[in-house]
Amino acid sequence: MPTLVANDLEQARQYFAATRKRVEEATAGLSEAQLRFKPGPDRWSIGEILEHMVIVHERVLTRILEQLPQAPAPAPDRDSQVLDAIVIEKIPDRSVKAKAPDFIQPTGTMPVLAALETIFRNLQRLLRILESTPDLREHVLESPPLRVVTSGAYETMDGYQWVLTAAAHDERHVRQILELKEDRNYPAAA
Repeated sequence: MPTLVANDLEQARQYFAATRKRVEEATAGLSEAQLRFKPGPDRWSIGEILEHMVIVHERVLTRILEQLPQAPAPAPDRDSQVLDAIVIEKIPDRSVKAKAPDFIQPTGTMPVLAALETIFRNLQRLLRILESTPDLREHVLESPPLRVVTSGAYETMDGYQWVLTAAAHDERHVRQILELKEDRNYPAAA
């Protein structure tokens, strides 16, 4: 059975630290107007992006904690390293557009500070799960995000890849925040 190895843990720790830093940098010192700015009716504000990130973290945590332990084993010929690389490279890629399903759409009601605190707390929870659950590689769950970014070539992720997906998804939305800040109508700093 595949198990997590030291390199997996170190890769995840570095990725989570880098992602957290990017979230902090992208959101530091923003005014209320900047946090609430929406470049169009079908686009999210930075505050809504952060709320969406929290919703996705919570769903990933639920999948890992409640569904993964009963999930089937991966196929014997599964190449985990290829899938790890796909998660890290393709999930953050903003050239692949995807509309979030209704159940992970932000409502616009979560305070930004609460969203940021929850994001950072959830990243810590995910790292603790990584460090205390050596059998994350031993089970796979269906993964709609992986199916989307690989055009259906891959459909399942192991627990480790689900953890990486949370950070990769955060990176995707940091890039969205940076795009939003480049909008010509984005409010100037106070």
